[in-house]
Amino acid sequence: MAPLLNAAIAYDFDGTLIPGNMQDYAFFPSLDLETPQKDFWPRVKAIAKKYDMDEILAYMHLMLKEAAYRDISLRRQQFAECGRAISFFPGVEKWFGRINAYALSRNIALKHYIISSGLREMIAGTAIFKHFAYVYASGYMYNQDDVAIWPALAVNYTNKTQYIFRINKGIENSWDNHAVNRFIDEADRPVPKSNIIYLGDGETDIPAMKMVDYLGGHSVTVYNEEDYKAKIASEHLVKQGRAQYSASADYSNNSSLDSLMKNLINKIAAAKEQQS
Repeated sequence: MAPLLNAAIAYDFDGTLIPGNMQDYAFFPSLDLETPQKDFWPRVKAIAKKYDMDEILAYMHLMLKEAAYRDISLRRQQFAECGRAISFFPGVEKWFGRINAYALSRNIALKHYIISSGLREMIAGTAIFKHFAYVYASGYMYNQDDVAIWPALAVNYTNKTQYIFRINKGIENSWDNHAVNRFIDEADRPVPKSNIIYLGDGETDIPAMKMVDYLGGHSVTVYNEEDYKAKIASEHLVKQGRAQYSASADYSNNSSLDSLMKNLINKIAAAKEQQS
């Protein structure tokens, strides 16, 4: 029997695996922020503009500030509890086992990764965290009492691209810059570039999708079926050449996305067979 071929799916999180932002489910309600689209996110943009600041750092700062104003210390465990409140698009929770089995039937060992501007601490509390080989996402550093005190990592729309190469080279951390920049022959890289599939939902995923396309992989933009504007925007990304495919974020068996992903796995398997 031929050795298994390695492949990977990299997912954005907010808007890709879940409707909306992860903070909407439990974090904002815990602060009594009932309208974050008016009370939080515009302030994030204002802070970023005022200080010429990365917007991801701005939202992470404001989360700490809003909690401190209410005399709340944000601990790692609290973020995980917020993660447990997150709900997913249809089919997500059963998706990983099923698509892994399909890939294996095509002699492919499939790994899953997150590349997200959201918080890794919240993702760690979700029901699907166990399915990921690694989560590349924004996160905090903590003091001796496990209280968040400072952003440790901010994953924004442009630096998402570096994590494609970390997956390609098998580097499952965010800190080792020497390893990600070290030359490794293509044949020795754990996940071939052409065997990477990226799933995102919007403009912040464009650099990562374009990079994956450039490297010979596959990019898919997904949208919430209940949001007509999101569907149109997703289709425009394909028309503009910023993503290869568009599909509703329905991960159920035999959905359009499910069929598309199986076809992409078939393409990866067929390409390997042609090389043999």
